[in-house]
Order: sequence, then C-alpha cells, then structure tokens
Amino acid sequence: MPVSKIAAIAKLTAQPGKRDELAKGLQVMLDQVESETGTLLYILHADNAEADVLWFYELYTEQPALDLHMGSETYKGLGPVIGPLLAGRPELHLVTPLGGKGA
Repeated sequence: MPVSKIAAIAKLTAQPGKRDELAKGLQVMLDQVESETGTLLYILHADNAEADVLWFYELYTEQPALDLHMGSETYKGLGPVIGPLLAGRPELHLVTPLGGKGA
C-alpha cells in the first residue's frame, strides 16, 4: 500500500498592520523546514484581498513527517514569538492530496 501524502493549509490573521512583522517572526520556521526531509513544500503566502492575513501551504511525505515538524523545538517555541502578533488562533486544515501536478 503506498504511503499517502498529507497537506496542511493554515490561515494566520495578524493584528491590524502587523502582517509583515508576523511574516518576519515566521522566518525561523521557513529556515527550519530546510532540514526536514519529509517536508516537500512549505510556502508562506500573503493574502491579496485581506491585508492582515498570511497563509501557509504545507505538503508532507506522510503523517509522521507532519508529526515530526509539529513536534520540533522550533515549532513549539513559536507561540511566544508570534502570539502577540496574532488577531486570533490560527486556522489549520489537514487535507489529503487526491491528484494534480505535484501531488
């Protein structure tokens, strides 16, 4: 049975006017994933319609790779850094790719 990839789509809403500062605070995660072999994609996006919103699209080889990412010390230490910049809790949706280029 083939191993299923898993993806995460996360929406982070910054305090008004704090999106760039939030993106800068997330840079540590962008650096961290470079060493995660099970992380295939980890892309931070700025929303074109909502000035204070950032999106992550993440693609992992399998569930244990996502677990490893979310269990990293870098991930665990992110809360105090970005928490004050957030307008609310991040929205996280886990999805399974069904097909398409790169799936």
